[in-house]
Amino acid sequence: MEDVMHEILMVEDSKLFGTMIKKKLQSDLQIKVKWVQSFSETVKLLSDNKSHFSIALLDLYLPDATRGEIVDVVVSKNIPSIIFTVEYSEKVRKYIWSKKNIVDYVIKEGVPTIGYVTSLIQRIHQNKTIKILVVDDSTAFRTFVCNLLRVHQYIVFEACDGNAAIKVMNRNKDIKMMIIDFSMPDMNGVQLTKIIRQKYKKEQVAIIGISAHEKNILSVQFIKNGANDFIHKPFLSEEFYCRVTQNIEMLERIQKIKEFSNKDYLTDLYNRRYFFESGRKMLASAKRQNIPIVIAMVDIDFFKNVNDTYGHDAGDEVIKNISRILKSRFRESDIVCRFGGEEFCILAVNMDPEQSVRIFEELRKHIEKSETHVDGRIIKNTVSMGIYAESADSLDRMIKQADMMLYEAKKRGRNRIVCSGNLSA
Repeated sequence: MEDVMHEILMVEDSKLFGTMIKKKLQSDLQIKVKWVQSFSETVKLLSDNKSHFSIALLDLYLPDATRGEIVDVVVSKNIPSIIFTVEYSEKVRKYIWSKKNIVDYVIKEGVPTIGYVTSLIQRIHQNKTIKILVVDDSTAFRTFVCNLLRVHQYIVFEACDGNAAIKVMNRNKDIKMMIIDFSMPDMNGVQLTKIIRQKYKKEQVAIIGISAHEKNILSVQFIKNGANDFIHKPFLSEEFYCRVTQNIEMLERIQKIKEFSNKDYLTDLYNRRYFFESGRKMLASAKRQNIPIVIAMVDIDFFKNVNDTYGHDAGDEVIKNISRILKSRFRESDIVCRFGGEEFCILAVNMDPEQSVRIFEELRKHIEKSETHVDGRIIKNTVSMGIYAESADSLDRMIKQADMMLYEAKKRGRNRIVCSGNLSA
């Protein structure tokens, strides 16, 4: 997905409120905001087919449209819309949610409103990469739920029963949420939840159970068998969106915690702990399948001189720059790790040992030509590398051998590669 937000349309007659919203969105989200202040301006703007807005912020009552007519005009263009209103009543709420393409409505309360709207727009943008599966044998209700999710920009999949849902999950390993109705043929929602939980943990796929049954025990059965949440039918759109968002954000927070425990804080490369945990598993799997593995130790030459000459902040920038280069040159299936200080370790699976020499030599040359810019100064660096591409009993032994090759590269003058066995650089 293109990681760029399209322009936002804002229809707001208050200059003060409009200015505050626009500044906040531009500063926090770096997004363009097209601000118009009347119904007539909006109609004229939308008549131009070149206009493309990812979302709209609409003042419900405008001087030239006092009955909320602005909502019909904008949502008819299939633009998801957030509605501003100065008053709240059940009548207003029902009117807003009777329209299609409504993301949410917000009571104008100054600074808190602006913060909420900003986070909501960011949430909608992030949703564009998130996949959700809706499982319900009722076509009408399934369509209703899917349409709600699409307004919030989720990627939506559908299944009419448990067996179909399992097939969808098998084809789409990155689905993050399932919304499962209880009453379905062949297997009910609780039974499907139990099957899904045999393969996916709660922190991998969130499950929300749904049922129109009045029995409270159903919510207990869903949650005891692995559901993250439960919603009774019928439900308010606001409740549905709150539950979905809350569960998605919980998955994201858990993922962040995992990343923090597995990643180096400075470079965002994997850390030493993750390297050994995952590397040992990868080595065992590779040996079973007779797949080659290459280990490379990489060290920044004369790094102490960088810190002594330019300072530790500059040294950090050098490490980050070289880390970005390393990360960009290898596959997702490889492990690129900051081993400690200015030293890195790379584990490449299914890399031809003979080709590895060429790959790492190209990497060495690329780093040699690269520059780190710090406070108007240009810092150039080289690296030494030790490569080990022979079979070994353990990951620790492979690392030790690669480290010996690295030591030899430094001994021979640095800015070079030394390889094990029959490989030659």
